[in-house]
Amino acid sequence: MSARERGRPFLVAAPSGTGKTTVCREVMRRDPRLRFSISHTTRAPRAGEVDGEHYHFVDVATFRRMVDAGAFLEHAEYANNLYGTSWASLETPLAQGYDLLLEIEVQGARQVRRKQGRHGLDVCFIFLLPPSRAELERRLRARGTDSEDAIGKRLAVADVELEAAEIFDYAVVNDELATAVEDVLAIVGAVREGRAAAIAERFGRERVVERWRRTAEEGALGV
Repeated sequence: MSARERGRPFLVAAPSGTGKTTVCREVMRRDPRLRFSISHTTRAPRAGEVDGEHYHFVDVATFRRMVDAGAFLEHAEYANNLYGTSWASLETPLAQGYDLLLEIEVQGARQVRRKQGRHGLDVCFIFLLPPSRAELERRLRARGTDSEDAIGKRLAVADVELEAAEIFDYAVVNDELATAVEDVLAIVGAVREGRAAAIAERFGRERVVERWRRTAEEGALGV
């Protein structure tokens, strides 16, 4: 890869509790050509999270000033916290020829989809699905960080987000972590090498989501 060849952004989004952070961290560990886009957020750090490594943790006033200054490619409010991807976090690694992994909320992904053409971005959109809605609820409860009310709100948002899959190019079901990581790596590799057609049958969003919905319906019916 020449020093002048720009990298490409790969965006991963998912309903809360699907496991996108864990998947993205493992994908980053496995692919040395990827750099991670560090988002800004107003939420409090979770155990083990480091400012400037996992997120840029800022207060609401600072975040609002950045919005007003046009500092974000996308920003969104989720579960009473603000999240955003700054232009600065994109430009340097892309200009250096690195591909960039963006881990963002679904509503933020909608903004990127709308804006990318105007800003010369060619983003690959990957949607991460939970094995089922019941498993999603189990994972949210297993975190032990949310109240019953917060879990209910996250599930309600997830239901809406699962209906927004049409904005994505590819989809992966995170049933087993190792498999999901391999699937995301396969998508990144194929798109990077111009072999997108070769993975359309296996990972194309429309096919994966249809299979997921059919499986969910059969499970609900006890088939």
